[in-house]
Amino acid sequence: MLNKYARAFFTRVLTPFAALLLRLGVSPDAVTLVGTAGVMAGALVFFPMGEFFWGTIVITIFVFSDLVDGNMARQAGISSRWGAFLDSTLDRVADGAIFAGFALWYAGSGDDNILCAVAIFCLASGQVVSYTKARGESIGLPVAVNGLVERAERLVISLVAAGLAGLHNFGVPGIDVLLPIALWIVAVGSLVTLIQRVVTVRRESAEADAAEAAATGPAATDSAGSAGRGSEADR
Repeated sequence: MLNKYARAFFTRVLTPFAALLLRLGVSPDAVTLVGTAGVMAGALVFFPMGEFFWGTIVITIFVFSDLVDGNMARQAGISSRWGAFLDSTLDRVADGAIFAGFALWYAGSGDDNILCAVAIFCLASGQVVSYTKARGESIGLPVAVNGLVERAERLVISLVAAGLAGLHNFGVPGIDVLLPIALWIVAVGSLVTLIQRVVTVRRESAEADAAEAAATGPAATDSAGSAGRGSEADR
């Protein structure tokens, strides 16, 4: 849901910065790679040590590269399939690093196996949520659904909570409880979003199959159905 509004706002804000990088000869791919490396460093260096405030600051600085690189490509007129592929792939890497950092903290000094498992679930469910949309689109379906907790929501909820929880190290009492609450919210929200997307793909695929069957006629449908039953038996 946040993707729809926040991305447009920050794209406008970051356009001058993207133009500056282009004038300096920086490529969009370089911004993508540096941004991902920065997010991974912030998550996997600071979070396992319990330094959630500073880790969040580092991640926040670099996470905006996800908007800058695409903006640069559009301004330069060099948008490409490779750039889109690289950006989407490294987004998954960065997201995984964030929740891996949480899991490492709770598996180590945080000493909470349940929250470690919740963080791992957030990591895995986030990857699967992204995959369902990509896979649905790859078979020709629009996957027209705005999920409850998509990538923007996962990042905002988890990073805001982590940053605030990190203030516990500066003497703010009780605020560290925000991170466990956020992880549970992201876990439940990701599960709901996954169900939403699966249900949507199921409905859209049924509609597409019905439209195709109506277009080809009863004879073709009977033939396809017989072939499908035979293949199923062979499997």
